Amino acid sequence: MTSIPMEYYLVLSGFMFSVGIVGVLIRRNAIVVFMSIELMLNSANLTLVTFSSYLGNVTGQVFVFFVMTVAAAEAAVGLAIIIAIFRNKLTVDIDKINIFKW
Repeated sequence: MTSIPMEYYLVLSGFMFSVGIVGVLIRRNAIVVFMSIELMLNSANLTLVTFSSYLGNVTGQVFVFFVMTVAAAEAAVGLAIIIAIFRNKLTVDIDKINIFKW
């Protein structure tokens, strides 16, 4: 059985992070931006697990556990905020939402 080189995981992680950045910068839908941020967190998790496996210790995997816990809480709170804004403004378009204007 052959092992997959570490570089493949890092290239995949870099690609995922790049797609996440493009999604945050280009898209105007709040839910798509939110999913792009989650994609960026998952790419960071992939990098942490890759280096943890390569170095032979579990420190990176412990960090991934905490990042996933924070990401789950962030997803719950973030989606609740997006739903509350949608109920008031009837849109999730970032350009049209201005919560500071009466």
